[in-house]
Amino acid sequence: MAGSDMTILRVNHLTRYAYRRPVGFGQHRLMFRPRDSYDQRLISSELKISPEPSDIFWIHDAFGNCVACADFDSLADALCFETTIVLDHTPQHSPHFRADEDAKTWPFQYDNETSPDLRPSMHRQYPDDVTETWARRFVNPLGPTKTATILESMTHAIKNDFRYNRRTNPGTQTPEMTLYSLSGTCRDFALLMMEAVRSLGFAARFVTGYIYAPARDTGENLGGGATHAWVQVFVPGAGWVEFDPTNGIIGNRDLIRVGVTRDPRQAIPLWGTHTGSRIDSLGMTVQVNVTSVGVKDAPTIIT
Repeated sequence: MAGSDMTILRVNHLTRYAYRRPVGFGQHRLMFRPRDSYDQRLISSELKISPEPSDIFWIHDAFGNCVACADFDSLADALCFETTIVLDHTPQHSPHFRADEDAKTWPFQYDNETSPDLRPSMHRQYPDDVTETWARRFVNPLGPTKTATILESMTHAIKNDFRYNRRTNPGTQTPEMTLYSLSGTCRDFALLMMEAVRSLGFAARFVTGYIYAPARDTGENLGGGATHAWVQVFVPGAGWVEFDPTNGIIGNRDLIRVGVTRDPRQAIPLWGTHTGSRIDSLGMTVQVNVTSVGVKDAPTIIT
């Protein structure tokens, strides 16, 4: 049964591709389904696809994310994916750095049991000197630095010092480009922080999902209206801790995890192909709405 302090959130995610003429479609893969955990629990999920796929099935990828695979055997001049998700979200209103004693200050080393599992998340994808030099700004050169101070300061520095730009073209710019331009999208900021903490020896991974933005019109919680991205850092004793440098959020407040990956290229929410010429494509539109739902209006939760 649901607790009185729960937050019920509904996510409506619509993606529509338009074409000049009817085209065929290759397999499309969707990473829209949130990851069940102690702090978020999926209540219901509905997926509508038009035209109707000839086959649809689910898999877990290498990171344990839920991925829906849709195959098609018909032609159409539009392709539409719509999901409606309702989940029980338990926000953490303050940082929880229950770090092991040895990990409360930096530098530290992960233990021999954990290191083999974390090593892929410690490997830098963009080993440039610019990112490491920037990361060193948050370290005390005269002695040990509190681990929480490094991670909190870096999160807030990106929020305060960089300009958020909504970019329509796909992909993620390099951390070096983000530092030179002092601007980027949520994916750019997440990649910058991920690579920066990796340069200091932390294990970090990329997170794709949604953000609850009740005051979007006032500028609170950037990234609403589309999918969102942030980063997790592994702190011994605390585990994977959420950091959203776009909004300066530490912990999971307002953040709905869908997928975690080693690299942003592995966290594309929707990808697939169509037959025909590139000029057939008229573009893609995406709309994401995340709203709170009164407990009395929420679907029945089965435990």
